[in-house]
Amino acid sequence: MKRKMAVLAALAVSLAFLAVGSHSFAEEAKRMTKEELKEMLDSPDLVVMDVRTGRDWTSSEHKIQGALREDPRKLDEWAGKYDKGKTIVLYCA
Repeated sequence: MKRKMAVLAALAVSLAFLAVGSHSFAEEAKRMTKEELKEMLDSPDLVVMDVRTGRDWTSSEHKIQGALREDPRKLDEWAGKYDKGKTIVLYCA
């Protein structure tokens, strides 16, 4: 439980800002608290994406179960495959 809360705390801090190449989502993205995310984790309308790269991902002991992994440098390749009607949460910490 403590591990999950640590992940959610790190996630809350780093959510909703991702700048990749010529794309900047910082102004469009909404922030979510760890409590809001925790309440939504079982929702079929939620997509959680882990966008950490390299050693940030491989060396981490904390990963959100069910999160999809995407490379933020390849945004153009994967951005269109997710349902825009769902809540999409990106995390990188």
